[in-house]
Amino acid sequence: MNDRTCLAIVLAAGDSTRMKSSKSKVLHPIAGRPMIAHVMAAVAATGIADAALVVGRNADEVTKAASVEGLSVEAFLQTERLGTGHAVLSARDAIARGYDDILVTYGDVPLVTAAPFLAAREGLAAGNDVVVIGFETAKPTGYGRLIVEKGELLAIREEKDATDEERKITRCNSGLMAINGRKAIELLSRIGNQNAKGEYYLTDLVEIARSLGGRTSVVDAPEAELAGCNNRAELAMIERFWQERRRHELMVSGVTMIAPETVFLAYDTEIGQDALIEPNVVFGPGVTIDGGAVIHAFSHIEGAHVSAGASVGPFARLRPGADLAEGSKVGNFCEVKNADIGKGAKVNHLSYIGDASVGADANIGAGTITCNYDGVNKHHTDIGAGAFIGSNSALVAPVNIGANALVASGSVITENVPDEALALGRARQEVKPGRATVIRERNLAIKAAKKAAKDAGR
Repeated sequence: MNDRTCLAIVLAAGDSTRMKSSKSKVLHPIAGRPMIAHVMAAVAATGIADAALVVGRNADEVTKAASVEGLSVEAFLQTERLGTGHAVLSARDAIARGYDDILVTYGDVPLVTAAPFLAAREGLAAGNDVVVIGFETAKPTGYGRLIVEKGELLAIREEKDATDEERKITRCNSGLMAINGRKAIELLSRIGNQNAKGEYYLTDLVEIARSLGGRTSVVDAPEAELAGCNNRAELAMIERFWQERRRHELMVSGVTMIAPETVFLAYDTEIGQDALIEPNVVFGPGVTIDGGAVIHAFSHIEGAHVSAGASVGPFARLRPGADLAEGSKVGNFCEVKNADIGKGAKVNHLSYIGDASVGADANIGAGTITCNYDGVNKHHTDIGAGAFIGSNSALVAPVNIGANALVASGSVITENVPDEALALGRARQEVKPGRATVIRERNLAIKAAKKAAKDAGR
């Protein structure tokens, strides 16, 4: 197929009324990515280089979301909604450039993969003028039925026009198809609108092509892969299908998930062999987990890299820019943002490390924070290899803590600490015997007075 040129036409101009949303439905995310981007990525995976994007609502935003690597996208505005055939012809200028194949898909089928597109193009290469992508379903009601005889697709029959016998057919039309690019303008121009809605239906192409002596056929794809999205319930269903598929791919590749149904992945999440993912973990975009890492339960990770043998959580949050080296640990109720955690370093409990570098084998005590923000600008903290930061310390950036330095518990550090030094940044402790009793009695008297005043006012 490398010697055949192809144009993908992606229809994304719908008004999305059933989505009940202030934005186009194709902008709604699946696995952290607009659904239109999933479709475009599947198109790009076939090796197709050119795409015509038919847009309407939120045209600029949709066009931006549809821009994926490896695909040149040209947008065409559809100002009227006169059916699928009319929508495809909105890209007439692109079609007229003379491609061998024209592939038509929709912007709201984010589960689609490259496989049915490739199969449809193979059908064109075999001499068909129209190849429809279909599916088998146990619930065909509402779908157009594919009338096939001896391997030839004779027609697509809409349910309202089908006979009782035709309604028993379970092989249905997905709406996706491939068209002979050399005949596309002629075929599309012959579509009429003599129907109840006065619209131009792309499905008429099958009978038009056959009336001109052309061949038509069907290739099949899994029903779930062709699911479209029209409302929030279907959006949730598609998200579920996408997650199930990706989890399965990762587990087959050697990733252990104890309760996979509770793990949520982003479109670009990468997890290496022998990594362990415990229950209730959420991955946002931009995450790479190397082989052998452990992500404990209830952790949330976005824009981060976790190296081999590192451990995260439980109840940890890694924000964009977090980079954990081999054997490092970020423990329970810790947050790391834009920070490098060195090899073997430990951030074990209840700490915030932001805009920082933590050296190899350093230990960050419970409750430690890097004070990185002054209300206007962010500042960096450097913690040297082997440093020990005592619990409940505040490191006020910009500040450097030297290699093998010690910071006493409860310190507020505002100046650099040299290598091997001990830093104490806290007030000297004083003990006042009996003072606790005086303070407690005073506070109880204040409380009693308030209650008496309240009772008197009733």
